[in-house]
Amino acid sequence: MRVGVPQLLMVLLIIVIIFGPTQIPKLTKMFGKSLRAFKDGMDEAGDDAGEEDLPAEKKAKKAKTKKAQEDASEDEEE
Repeated sequence: MRVGVPQLLMVLLIIVIIFGPTQIPKLTKMFGKSLRAFKDGMDEAGDDAGEEDLPAEKKAKKAKTKKAQEDASEDEEE
């Protein structure tokens, strides 16, 4: 079963009718934040599971990357 352009337009029209054009940006922003939080949680769970197996260099690099991501997300919130 394939979803084509007419089907997507119909779904979009129904969403606009139900929520109204003013609520759609709020919904997409909330969905994006939820998806980002979910991905971050999955990354943290994966990091915790395999952390003991990593050499010290990789641990330091991972910590540095994680710190940079946190700083970037703080900048976005401001």
